[in-house]
Amino acid sequence: MPPPSASRPGLYVHVPFCAQVCPYCDFSVLRGGEPARRRYVEHLLAEVPLAAADWSDPTPFDTVYFGGGTPSILPAAELVRVLETCRRHLPLVDEPWTCLEANPEDVTPESCAEWRGLGVRMLSLGVQSFDDAALRFLERAHDSGRARAAVETALAAGFATVSVDLIYGLPDQDEAAWRRQLEALVALAPDHVSCYQLTIHPRTRFGVAAARGKLRELPDERQAALFELTHRFLADAGWPAYEVSNFARGPEHRSRHNRKYWDHTPYLGLGPSAHSLAVATPTSARRFWNELRTPHWERRLAAGERPLEGEERLGPRELATEALMLGLRTAEGVDLDAFTQRYGFDLEASNAPLLVELQASGQLVLRDRRLVPALSGLAVADGLAAAFTLPG
Repeated sequence: MPPPSASRPGLYVHVPFCAQVCPYCDFSVLRGGEPARRRYVEHLLAEVPLAAADWSDPTPFDTVYFGGGTPSILPAAELVRVLETCRRHLPLVDEPWTCLEANPEDVTPESCAEWRGLGVRMLSLGVQSFDDAALRFLERAHDSGRARAAVETALAAGFATVSVDLIYGLPDQDEAAWRRQLEALVALAPDHVSCYQLTIHPRTRFGVAAARGKLRELPDERQAALFELTHRFLADAGWPAYEVSNFARGPEHRSRHNRKYWDHTPYLGLGPSAHSLAVATPTSARRFWNELRTPHWERRLAAGERPLEGEERLGPRELATEALMLGLRTAEGVDLDAFTQRYGFDLEASNAPLLVELQASGQLVLRDRRLVPALSGLAVADGLAAAFTLPG
């Protein structure tokens, strides 16, 4: 857990548009035609100088992440305009590590060539499943054949890293069905994989169906079995986990941008709902976030205002609590000595009986002065972190 000055900040750009809104999605997304997308880009370009005026860190950004929503829904020329505007107003390294999220239906040899010309080095594909019945349940626009073709096309295009997102834990999904998904994935051999458990959020269409008794989440014990299967299968196949939901064929394929969220490296977010973290000292930071809804975000910018919805100040205790929670979600765990040095809390001294208990249960391992979660601990990482206390 290096001090903030050891890592360069990251830039996140949120693109809120999707061809259709998935029933499980609780992100800030909406459907919109070409006029709405053009209007969004113009407002985004207006936000950049306003955000830059409030960003005092002179360290150049070395990652750019286009997330959403579906960034691949925008023409490459519009993404170029965004990057050029960011470069005019914000410090960027010459060749930032750029990631673009894309849906399989947008992936063609031509679009991949355009994205590579844009400087995209990591392409993240929202596949979600290689099973047609699962894709229909999730209301995805592509079928399994299109999903496989998109991965193959992206790999052939020469991106430094091609990533595939999958969702597991669908109602009635069993281990055999999920294993077939993982086998299909491994056969395609992407560089990076993200596997997310299906979560039913209240304000989504799945959430409404669940509230009416028409949809139920998979029971916890079956979710746990699928989690364990995922980690063991992918590790054996050559994709070890480096975070609770993320797997890579090698360290060079791990997400350089997402890591910044896990170790309190500064980051700036642009677009509706985007979050930012400005770090003043190793134990003092400010987190702030934009208006959630795109129309509100646009109205604020049309009035010449920075479209912030809220902020919070983080001191040593808040940052230490987050660092513990985030660290226990990673394969590297928490460096006890670096934790004490940065935040001023001695985790080992204040949690000695708990550490003995967690090591005895096999959930944690103390290795080279690091608290490293075992697979059983990784499965309950958030609860594991909540069991610790900070002195004072």
